[in-house]
Amino acid sequence: MSIISPAIKSYMKLRLSAIDNFALNPIDTQKQVFNHLVGSAQFTEYGKQYDFEHMNSIREFKQRVPVNDYDSLKPYIQKILEGQQNVLWADPINWFAKSSGTTSDKSKFIPVSKDSLDDTHFKSGKDVLSLYLRQFPQSSMMNGKCLTIGGSHQVNQLSADSFYGDLSAVMLQNMPFMGQVMRAPELSVALMDEWEAKLEAMIYSVFHENITFIAGVPTWTLVLIKRILEIAGEKDLHKIWPNLELYIHGGVSFTPYRSQFAELIPSKQMRYMETYNASEGFFAAQDNINEEGMLLFLNHGIFFEFMPMEEYGKAEPETLSLREVETGKNYALIISTNGGLWRYLVGDTVQFTSTEPYRIKVSGRLKHYINAFGEEVIVDNSDHAIAEASRITGAVVNDYTAAPVYMSGSENGAHEWIIEFEHLPVPLEVFTAEMDKALQKINSDYEAKRHKDIALRMPIVHRMPKGGFNNWLKSKGKLGGQHKVPRLSNERKYLEEILVFKQ
Repeated sequence: MSIISPAIKSYMKLRLSAIDNFALNPIDTQKQVFNHLVGSAQFTEYGKQYDFEHMNSIREFKQRVPVNDYDSLKPYIQKILEGQQNVLWADPINWFAKSSGTTSDKSKFIPVSKDSLDDTHFKSGKDVLSLYLRQFPQSSMMNGKCLTIGGSHQVNQLSADSFYGDLSAVMLQNMPFMGQVMRAPELSVALMDEWEAKLEAMIYSVFHENITFIAGVPTWTLVLIKRILEIAGEKDLHKIWPNLELYIHGGVSFTPYRSQFAELIPSKQMRYMETYNASEGFFAAQDNINEEGMLLFLNHGIFFEFMPMEEYGKAEPETLSLREVETGKNYALIISTNGGLWRYLVGDTVQFTSTEPYRIKVSGRLKHYINAFGEEVIVDNSDHAIAEASRITGAVVNDYTAAPVYMSGSENGAHEWIIEFEHLPVPLEVFTAEMDKALQKINSDYEAKRHKDIALRMPIVHRMPKGGFNNWLKSKGKLGGQHKVPRLSNERKYLEEILVFKQ
């Protein structure tokens, strides 16, 4: 039986009421968020440039303000980094979330305001717990601690009043007392920067804690769990943490990893909950762990727009509001935030799984796809194909990447894959054939190109030794935390780099 304090119960009741309100009134809620954002920023440098003071509608906003990526907002962000204020957001910006994904060697410094911490990241984190406890009111989760597997927690000082680190660091340094009490490992371990040393220290720090839930990216969570089980000489994580009941995951699709978690935590009582957050904001979370799709957080300081994929790349792309979107279609996510990101192209593609209420799933990245021959393969397709081939063959996949092989001479094109297996009980050719079948079944464009090898021949698959992908990430200084391997690329740059580590 859960022992939850009256204060926590009272807060949950308020939050669930607010969640229900925006789920029932999504259009009005987003209009209120929009009005607050524009009104708050009307006298900033950016607000004056685009005349926010006299902006009367969302339509005017779309007409005046361009769709931005990081590079187009970088001149404004650079001013804030140099100490100027009231540039993109009215309240002081003293923190920056440093983001450097595997798709770029350049670091991005995302402005983080107090509003974005309190009303977006922290409020969303609390709402995730509220949504879970609504589904499982008898849960004892709040009686234990959350093992948080973040990135590097090192904080760097820009000036007397300005700091940067990855999002984990920024949140840790500003986290309310209750959040500090509920998380593990201890602060001295969490602040360690070097991933491999931190991993070992983290294990011994949390070994005897009452861990009731875990939060982190699946790839690095698996690394931690396997090492803990190795040290303990156990095969079931519940032997170490008997009260563990929930894993909160995000960052990459959980589909290829589900079977590994089921093997390491073989309990029907273990639950999994997907969230969608990034340095730029916290966007959605599952409100029903038994259904695909995450509830879009509509009153958390972010105004959403959705760009149809045919608009991507245009100088003045059209975007859709919530009332215009359809289920099953790919949209590029565009956000305006209480940290001063205006019409910002996040880089993810999403699909709506429901419009009553508005639920989404992440279908891929704008730059993570293969379309060298008109096949339009997205990460959602490749994750499904890997999972289906694994189910049929009994294989367990740790990680993968793929890129096109272009036509040359008399040979047709192909997709070239590098796959790291935890376990492969069949010949590689058998797994490849099943993966190819699954991809054809889910993607008709790929199926058409594969028909009689008309444009694409059978995929070329290399087996990566265990640890090979981690060695590549380590070589780029991106081992651990939120860093991940690019699943798909329409260019061969990453694949050629990673192939070196196959030796």
